[in-house]
Amino acid sequence: MATVPMILPGQLAQSWIKRDHAHLSPSYSRAYPFVMDRGAGSEVWDVDGNRFIDMNAGIAVTSTGHSHPDVVQAIKDQVDRFLHMSGTDFYFDKMVLLAEKLNDIRPTKEEVYTFFTNSGAEAVEVAIKLARHHTGRQHFIGFLGGFHGRTMGALSFTASKAIYRKNFGPTMPGVLHIPYPNAYRPTLHSLPGEDYGDAVLDYLEHVIFAQMVSPNEVAGILIEPIQGEGGYVLPTPNFFPRLRELCTKHGIMLIADEVQSGMGRTGKWWAIENFGVEPDIITSAKGIASGMPLGAVIARKSVMNWRPGQQGSTFGGNPLSCAAGLATIDVIEREGLLQHTLDVGDYAMDVLNEMMQRHPTIGDVRGKGLMIGVEFVLDKAKKTVAHDHAENIVAKAFEKGALFLSCGKSSIRMSPALNISRHLMDEALAIFEDAITEAEAEL
Repeated sequence: MATVPMILPGQLAQSWIKRDHAHLSPSYSRAYPFVMDRGAGSEVWDVDGNRFIDMNAGIAVTSTGHSHPDVVQAIKDQVDRFLHMSGTDFYFDKMVLLAEKLNDIRPTKEEVYTFFTNSGAEAVEVAIKLARHHTGRQHFIGFLGGFHGRTMGALSFTASKAIYRKNFGPTMPGVLHIPYPNAYRPTLHSLPGEDYGDAVLDYLEHVIFAQMVSPNEVAGILIEPIQGEGGYVLPTPNFFPRLRELCTKHGIMLIADEVQSGMGRTGKWWAIENFGVEPDIITSAKGIASGMPLGAVIARKSVMNWRPGQQGSTFGGNPLSCAAGLATIDVIEREGLLQHTLDVGDYAMDVLNEMMQRHPTIGDVRGKGLMIGVEFVLDKAKKTVAHDHAENIVAKAFEKGALFLSCGKSSIRMSPALNISRHLMDEALAIFEDAITEAEAEL
């Protein structure tokens, strides 16, 4: 598909980037010089008027698209009433209504309580405290490749890139990591025909529990049902049913980090529903309020048994964010976006699998719904990591008018708004293939 070359960054963008670098923390990492001006649905425009297709949705945040009119109206209506009232100390309607809706869409038979936070990382911090409180235990199991945030407790679990932990140790003690059941890049040896998830759980039972920590000292196992930052990696079929059995046997809390994978991203409200098991605790954020800052810890009522004052948050469950969260759930239900996510996601996967046959550097295509990862390699047989090549593809796609982000060692993620049209998906995939073709010619 022919694209009109753009001069990027434009003059206004260059000016804002210069001012940004002069005043904002150098810890912010930017993939390319895009300076947002406005957005509508899955299209965004920079300050120089250049138009792009957003295949990131703010890293799976703007679940109903940029500035969905119903979400915007809900926020405006709440602004006219009041901006803030701390849910830690007082009551207000939107907080109750959203908790009721989250109970309605829960992935557990048992009803749930919800505690609201400001972000995904804060939700993880609360989940850690809740698991320790409920079990009276101290230790946890995390997964290599996992990303759970950068606050100190969450950072103790994050193991996707060493730079996230560099110079911040020691982190919270008591967290042990095991491999994620990534069959494309297995860390552990497994027998031919064996589900790699079994190899991972054998390692947990026969090595970690036998030699490192007793299972009756483990408070929780924190896991992303589909790894996000780690490469958009799906677990193997046997993994979650056996993990659930293991947690139940030893009284360990199964904590599903659904910050990126939840709120309809996989075509179900929660990604863990794809694997037929129930978690004890869920962390949510990102897409829960279509771009407003909001996180939630959702737990079975028998698990969230702490007393008043043991956990609070001044801004968690802000009225504007709760209004946006209610509108988000309403839009997903009313517009049939769970099914739409499955339909467009399946279509995109078909196109990408065909694309893989034409391109020697596409090593793997995987995903559910609109949580799709494409892993690039320099050699398909050896699965040679192609980090620089993947980053080059991202940069070239930006120059052609589509926003993508990398993840893992050499993967590119696709997490657009749940209501992205088939037409825009086609346009983005065409740009993606053009970028791959050009990048491959430079190898």
